[in-house]
Amino acid sequence: YRLHGLSMGTSWSAQLYAPSPPYCRALQTRIESRLLQINAQMSTWDADSLISRINSADKGWYALPDDFYAVISAALALAEQTQGAFDPTLGELINLWGFGAAGPVYAPPRADALRTALLRSGWRKTVLNRQHHALWQPGGLHFDFSSIAKGYAVDEMARVLDHAGIPDYLVELGGEMKARGKAQATRPWRVDIEHPNAHTRSTRENTHNEQETENPESAFPIVLDNAALATSGDYLRNFTSNHTRYSHTLDGRTGQPIANQLAAVSVIHESTMQADALATALQCLGPLNGWAFAQENDLAALFFIRRKDDYEVRFTPAFARKAGAAPMRKTCTENKALS
Repeated sequence: YRLHGLSMGTSWSAQLYAPSPPYCRALQTRIESRLLQINAQMSTWDADSLISRINSADKGWYALPDDFYAVISAALALAEQTQGAFDPTLGELINLWGFGAAGPVYAPPRADALRTALLRSGWRKTVLNRQHHALWQPGGLHFDFSSIAKGYAVDEMARVLDHAGIPDYLVELGGEMKARGKAQATRPWRVDIEHPNAHTRSTRENTHNEQETENPESAFPIVLDNAALATSGDYLRNFTSNHTRYSHTLDGRTGQPIANQLAAVSVIHESTMQADALATALQCLGPLNGWAFAQENDLAALFFIRRKDDYEVRFTPAFARKAGAAPMRKTCTENKALS
């Protein structure tokens, strides 16, 4: 059976084996209910959500529900580990660059506005009280979970199916996914990672509108064996102004869209939340520092690095172990792998 719907500004789906259609309808209701709970806490597009209320709150301590606490804890830990390359407090900057709830922009923000927003941002300005599950709002700090919340939501979709006793499933939300068990009796789940060459994009000057033409080299197949997969790509959302393309992914250290040769990163991890955040963090760190970080932390990471006329495809030893034989065959065929 295949369940599907819309949540968190994107689509979701679940492929699974279940006893009967009525049972599937009950699972659909449980998944939708769980996603609504998460969205009500973490959506910056909802003025009444918990994160929106904290962002506009006065200076002080604020008690957090378990979901919010789990996500902010993981986000701040990764911010510390990457020295701010990944940062969950960039909400004001994300809005300035036109990628938040404030709506799109068609040119870079003024330098003085960026400086002011960057001074008001920063993961070091907040702290958690672990005993009471509380968050410090210093006043004016805008949290944003766009690089981690969808991964957490996928984990919670999977948890719904685990609690229902479903042994075999593949769940996905906004491109982040998690697999359990088998696709069939003996066949593992096989999924495709989108290659940056999947679409030839022509973007009009000063607009967010994109026209896409399918490219035949669009898929990088892997095996997903009781694991999660998340991808971060600088080509996924962007705008162009004065012949310069600005990505939706911001480097927390500069407050600027990333501008390195790393086109996309995919991460395999047991936690979709961690895979989601790590893919963004590695992309912010770039092809050299990101690769070193992935190697030092034994991360299963796949890098698409822009070269003059093509892409270099590089993956860590952990990625080769966890993705099965499919990526090795693909890259050897294309003769692009540097592992």
